[in-house]
Amino acid sequence: MALQTENHTIGKTKKSIFSIIFVLLFFNRIPEREGTPKMKTMAHKAGFVNIVGNPNVGKSTIMNALTGEKLSIITQKMQTTRHRIKGIVSGDDFQIVYSDTPGILKPSYKLQESMMKFVDTALIDADIILFVTDVKEKVDKNPDYIEKIRKSNMPVIVLINKIDLSDQEQVLKLYDYWSNAFPGADIFPVSALEKFNIEPIFDRIIELLPESPAFFPKDELTDRNERFFVQEIIREKILLNYQKEIPYSVEIEVEEFKETEKIINIRAVIFVSRESQKGIIIGHQGKMIKKTGTEARTDAEEFFGKKIFLELYVKVAKDWREKDNQLKKFGYDKY
Repeated sequence: MALQTENHTIGKTKKSIFSIIFVLLFFNRIPEREGTPKMKTMAHKAGFVNIVGNPNVGKSTIMNALTGEKLSIITQKMQTTRHRIKGIVSGDDFQIVYSDTPGILKPSYKLQESMMKFVDTALIDADIILFVTDVKEKVDKNPDYIEKIRKSNMPVIVLINKIDLSDQEQVLKLYDYWSNAFPGADIFPVSALEKFNIEPIFDRIIELLPESPAFFPKDELTDRNERFFVQEIIREKILLNYQKEIPYSVEIEVEEFKETEKIINIRAVIFVSRESQKGIIIGHQGKMIKKTGTEARTDAEEFFGKKIFLELYVKVAKDWREKDNQLKKFGYDKY
């Protein structure tokens, strides 16, 4: 009976979500577009679709859903995304270059200043801006960035994420609010986690893309190399396994990445900003770093499809978040 009740609840939730989209379409709030790009013969299209928004609204989950790959790490903690990460989706007559960005915040130290430069750059070099909000955040958060987006004169698509956690009335109110905040923008209620209403976003992006040759080879999935993704996998496990300031005080550097036919040998260093943090990362009898290493190795093996041998070390880079030379070393100068 418990299973039947749970399934019934899930069914009601999904029915409610579908009814939201039906209502929006019924009242013509999401305009239907005549014709589809798939039916037309057209010139090659390509462009940069930059994903921006406040922390924890689901930007990275949106990015992964749109690309079909786990290119951005995901946790419930703020500042999970630190860099701009490009995900490339190509077809015969199009190429979309998505760009995930850090969540918008007021910087407290130099690392965060660099992170916000990634966001500022994303508002400049975009062909299309994907602004992600959700059903939980305050709509008047960071109004300065809303104004920047409005003044960018770029096509804007607003995604109201996490509608599976809301009800029809609230979503309709948010739809009206963002329609007024961004006149002329396309508004899509979505659930990135459930991959609900994602395909129409892709179709609209194709329509909005400018005519252009491809920017990257058609078989490339991202502009980042293997070492970067190893670093991000390890950092994701630190975000999940450690509390307080520790996840925000670490940086990862892969010192060795040697791939053979059957195995990849990786040696990585976890940098902390204070000596006292070194012992916390290692843990009693090395249990914490072993746990982090085991989880990171498992995810890396899934990501690369190959056996991984992973060695982790911990070093101190005192106050690295405030030092320009350290930030440059870790790639925070590449806007």
